[in-house]
Amino acid sequence: MHEYPAVEQIVKIALRTAGEHHAKRVIAVNIAIGELTGFAEESLQFYFDIMKKETTLTDTVLNIRYITPQLKCSKCGHIFERAGRSFDCPECGGKSAPTTHGTEFFIENIEIETEE
Repeated sequence: MHEYPAVEQIVKIALRTAGEHHAKRVIAVNIAIGELTGFAEESLQFYFDIMKKETTLTDTVLNIRYITPQLKCSKCGHIFERAGRSFDCPECGGKSAPTTHGTEFFIENIEIETEE
């Protein structure tokens, strides 16, 4: 249920952006989400479909791009995606720690159609 307030903000931003640019319609809202946020794609889509009804977003598509978490080796500094259950660096074998990569949540862009 923590997706609800996030989607509510996405809808508000999309409607405000459409108004500021005098959009004829909003084609798509493209968002990026880190896999570590815990947001479920089905819930995001469900709330988006409910909130866009009876607005200028009625026909708008929500596109979601997931960002894979990354680790950083404490020994050599190499940044990598975790393979399986291992936290070992594939370059030097050192131990790694999580980075903030994979915790993002943002609108990448909003595709609109204008009168022009």
